[in-house]
Amino acid sequence: MAVGVVALERLWWRLDELEQRLGGGVCEPHKVVDELVKVQVALSNIVGKRERIKILFKKIEDVIKYLDPQYADRMAVPNTMKQQFILAEEQVIPSRAALLERVKNLQPVLDSASIQVVPDHAAKLQRLSQIQMQQQDQCKQFSDGVKTLLEDYNKTTLLLSKQFIQWNEILMQLEAAKEVKPVAE
Repeated sequence: MAVGVVALERLWWRLDELEQRLGGGVCEPHKVVDELVKVQVALSNIVGKRERIKILFKKIEDVIKYLDPQYADRMAVPNTMKQQFILAEEQVIPSRAALLERVKNLQPVLDSASIQVVPDHAAKLQRLSQIQMQQQDQCKQFSDGVKTLLEDYNKTTLLLSKQFIQWNEILMQLEAAKEVKPVAE
């Protein structure tokens, strides 16, 4: 029951805040609150008749407490251990504080107009990135073409060298045969 009352109070506070933001009182939020109060009364009547629901509402507060992320830390790590963690980090804390101070001093740079317009330049950067990728593809194609030409040149040079070696052997055989003939005459 206490949880429902607290929730209702939060809703009431939130509706008041919304009314103030809207600039005055519009009657609609009060109608919503009245309907919520009727629902709360109906739920209270139902809960009063059922014992199991009463027990459930009592346990909701415990569940909320257990769901709190800090609850596990409080239960798992006692204060003496937390103190030891802090003392172990004692040497690093001043340097981290200095870094935080430095970030705080550099905050005007982050808030400067040149940094604020960075999102405006995103489209230009995207276009330039696409152009660069196209140029990289063209460069790769050009490199592959040059590589193919060099391989063909090397193959041709190798074949010509082999052909010149064959012709040289044939010439040497012919010259050797020519020199043998005069001696035989």
